[in-house]
Amino acid sequence: MNGFADRQLDESSFGENKALNAVQAFDAFPKTKPSYQQKTNTGGVWTIILVCASLYLASTEVQRWWYGQTTHEFSVEQGVGHDLQINLDVVVKMACADLHVNVQDASGDRILAGQALQKDGTLWSQWDAQRKRLHALGVTKDERMVLSGYPGFGEYREDDVHDYLGAARGGKKFYGTPQLPRKTEPDSCRIFGSMHGNKVQGDFHITARGHGYMEFGQHLEHNTFNFSHHITELSFGPFYPSLTNPLDNTLATTAANFYKFQYYLSVVPTIYTTDAKALRRITKTQQGESPSSGSDGLAQHPKKHSRNTVFTNQYAVTEQSHPVAENSVPGLFVKYDIEPILLTIAEEWASMPSLGIRLVNVVSGVLVAGGWCYQLVEWAREVKDRRRARRGTGQGGMLTPVAGGREKGGLM
Repeated sequence: MNGFADRQLDESSFGENKALNAVQAFDAFPKTKPSYQQKTNTGGVWTIILVCASLYLASTEVQRWWYGQTTHEFSVEQGVGHDLQINLDVVVKMACADLHVNVQDASGDRILAGQALQKDGTLWSQWDAQRKRLHALGVTKDERMVLSGYPGFGEYREDDVHDYLGAARGGKKFYGTPQLPRKTEPDSCRIFGSMHGNKVQGDFHITARGHGYMEFGQHLEHNTFNFSHHITELSFGPFYPSLTNPLDNTLATTAANFYKFQYYLSVVPTIYTTDAKALRRITKTQQGESPSSGSDGLAQHPKKHSRNTVFTNQYAVTEQSHPVAENSVPGLFVKYDIEPILLTIAEEWASMPSLGIRLVNVVSGVLVAGGWCYQLVEWAREVKDRRRARRGTGQGGMLTPVAGGREKGGLM
């Protein structure tokens, strides 16, 4: 009567499309049937929140991978240490002929540094232009905060490996001494150059002629003593003029003739690198002089010409300066001690597979945690709705309709 038999229709004509069933058979992630899905008012909001959280955390992981990570690794220094190169550039407010420069180390050797270093007569006033960027060595935190440069200049900052690598590529020579004006006698002495000593605890000092060591010669008048100085360079190991050390550009003045400037240094061999893996492979088989000791040891290392690695030494400094009696020895004293550890500061990047794994972990963790939170919120809402429905039913009245149209009185 309705043409059902004439059109030859059956139940399959009203079901799902066969082509759609074939496509769904190859679906790697089968979908839940609509009859088993339940729409909620907050499902869309939770989806947006989880997507935004996943994108934010994934972007932070990518950013961290892009910029790399700076690591600090302490180990025992490899190689055999024999010599230690000391680089010095200091101006003392006394004539060069009245100054003696010596090094005495724990092994008992005395090095006549005055013969290894160069002395140039100069005027104290000729260094005024450079003295504008000098600073006194700060003792308290407030003094360190206002040293120079910008607020917080004297505070610890995270080492940027690329800054050290870039600074090490500059020239490796000392600047020339300013020429004296004609018919002018120098009132100061510039002492500069590099020298080699034993790689043990030592004492580097600048004293007045005839004071500190027994020697023959004319006695130097005490009123000529003035150990006011400014240090342009004081470093250990290979000479990198552009690398900044704690005592670089330090100014110290005094009006007293008998004054003792004392600096106590703790020297730590340090390596800055962006190729830590290659450096570790070389270190395992390294023999001979340590590359951080000086130019001689660096010349023997396979990465001596590398643009990704710098071998140097850091040091911490403590100052103890004060006037002394006339029977004491005034001067400039630098006591240094070599630490038996090696600090490697490396900037490393994770591999692409590692980045992919971290991204998967981050996104999946957000989705799983978000799903738990969503289920807890929906469960709490469901419990709340049930309690509200019970309260509404309990306040419906004394009479309740029952089956068969009869009424039965009773308390709810």
